[in-house]
Amino acid sequence: MENESMGMRKHILEKIEVKANIEQAIFDNTFNVFLELKDILHEMSSEIDDALEGRDKRIKIEYRDRGKFEAQLQIAADTLIFSMHTNVFRFNREHMIWQNSYVSNEHLNGYCGIINIYNFLSDSFKYNRNADEGYLIGRIFINRENHYCVEGKRQLHYKHNDFGSKTMDREGLINIVEMAIQYTLDFDLLVPQYDSIKIVSVDQLNTKIENSKMQTGKRLGYKFNSDDI
Repeated sequence: MENESMGMRKHILEKIEVKANIEQAIFDNTFNVFLELKDILHEMSSEIDDALEGRDKRIKIEYRDRGKFEAQLQIAADTLIFSMHTNVFRFNREHMIWQNSYVSNEHLNGYCGIINIYNFLSDSFKYNRNADEGYLIGRIFINRENHYCVEGKRQLHYKHNDFGSKTMDREGLINIVEMAIQYTLDFDLLVPQYDSIKIVSVDQLNTKIENSKMQTGKRLGYKFNSDDI
């Protein structure tokens, strides 16, 4: 019985060591990518701002570092938030990524860090409209070998079969950011459905009058699905 317990303890320790090493490698890769992403956002905002020189000064392009794991890029009426999650995730068994031999032949390749890309209205931050909705338009997955794939809207959606074919580099990151900006500019603010706003409480109305905080979102009152265009 004692030998069996010792064998189990050894197995547990080995598993802890393997998993801890993999998760640390994934975190390091994801964090390094995120630092590179911040640098790209800062550089790109300066370049776009310079290109807009002499035009309408109300058109604001601005980068803001929001902390160790978050960055913001304001593009006129839209704001993109790039947020790195500090945990490591594994794709669930129903995910189509498992059809890729790179993952199915080595399940450890299916563990990834995640960088989420959200689209908000710039006015939501300007007027402190805390109830306003932002939308996840893309997420970047990075694994222990620094291979990556992207899930998201339209151009941001990469084929899962490509996962494992190339590692993340500056050119790939720039491409992802440019596609996120392009999608955001095409992602228009829709007039809310009548029935979704036909009843308003006194408190909501007073709040709107005092602080301009009536809830707003690009798809307020509409479903926002992962396959939306």
